[in-house]
Amino acid sequence: MKWPWQRSQPTDLIPISDPALAAYFGVPPTLAGVPVGERTALGISAFWRAVMLISGTIAGLPLKTYRDTAEGERQRLASWLDNPGGVEGQTPYEWKETSILHMLLHGDTFLKHVFNQGGAIIGAIPIHPLAVSVEWEKDQNGRYTGRKLYRATLDDRRVRTFNQSEMTQVMGPSLDGLRGMSVIQVARDSMGTTVAADRAAARMFGNGALISGLVTPDEDVTEAEAKEIKAGLDRKMGGWENAGQLAFVNRKLKFSPWTMSAEDAQFLQSRQFQIEEIARWTGVPPHLLMQTEKQTSWGTGVESQNRGLSRFTLSTWTGRFEQRLSLLLPPPVFAEFEYAGLERPTPEQEIDLLIKQVEAGLITPNEARHVRNLPPIPGGDELRSKTPAAAPATPPAVPEEVTT
Repeated sequence: MKWPWQRSQPTDLIPISDPALAAYFGVPPTLAGVPVGERTALGISAFWRAVMLISGTIAGLPLKTYRDTAEGERQRLASWLDNPGGVEGQTPYEWKETSILHMLLHGDTFLKHVFNQGGAIIGAIPIHPLAVSVEWEKDQNGRYTGRKLYRATLDDRRVRTFNQSEMTQVMGPSLDGLRGMSVIQVARDSMGTTVAADRAAARMFGNGALISGLVTPDEDVTEAEAKEIKAGLDRKMGGWENAGQLAFVNRKLKFSPWTMSAEDAQFLQSRQFQIEEIARWTGVPPHLLMQTEKQTSWGTGVESQNRGLSRFTLSTWTGRFEQRLSLLLPPPVFAEFEYAGLERPTPEQEIDLLIKQVEAGLITPNEARHVRNLPPIPGGDELRSKTPAAAPATPPAVPEEVTT
């Protein structure tokens, strides 16, 4: 068995999944016949909401640097990850949001290292994944080394080659270890159906018959008389100001209301179903995509789903960044996203939990007040406990000496 980088990779072949190759042979880009790319996918309202919720929520989490001490405690350290975009670059929130969006939409995040005069990393600049190609590195003998090379087209239109000490790739789910798979790549056919439905809806509202009813006379009328009858009906029946009014027309007419057909109703249901499809692809609960028809927006069930979002969706993306960025720090220093603020309970639940912890002697009153952003109080640094002190053990009775 050979590792992926040990297999021969001809450079004169075009991958069968290349969209340009499919277009050359007249193969539709998706089953629905519409192309799906970055901008097309973000034009889907449910997908925009899902990716912005994931990237925005993760961007709001503090990315901190820690070190485990010999005493088993975790020590907070300062590092370049406190401001990875640099002084004149992106803010930490923008940097994290852009990096997560690159991975969500394209399967990879590429970070070009920024060094100081001493050769230490002081920042990392996100490069758009479409501007970077990845290949396995070879040594002078043409053998694969197991490392990667990145060829990036920068803003000055020049193509530069970077090795793994100059660029970091945070890879999404991958089948070959070279590039990650994006949601757009895997869900292209499903999103193509959604885009086709949106275009069909736009064409229906743009060119379709959107009338409230059909009026047919029982006697022949001229074109001018028909226009006059229609104008009279519009004046008497159209608009909110004519609600409840009586329409009088000196003609014998038959009115047939125009109702939505079963096919049109199924069309709307299919568009609602596509929101659930986006929820499956991204792992975001439907109620966070504003789909609340099948469930209530309140209650413990929805609260559990919100907590599950952190555990089952967000952590799958933050974990990749934590492990990859930790490799850029000197051991045993590591990076970690802090979920404490996101998983914080409601104020009522938090106060009740703090009271129980103080009464159990787990934390001091001042530590509890610090959590609630309250000033310390005199004598609040001592642990309190209602547990009664254990009574001293009774010494064993000395047996009396018996004389005979």
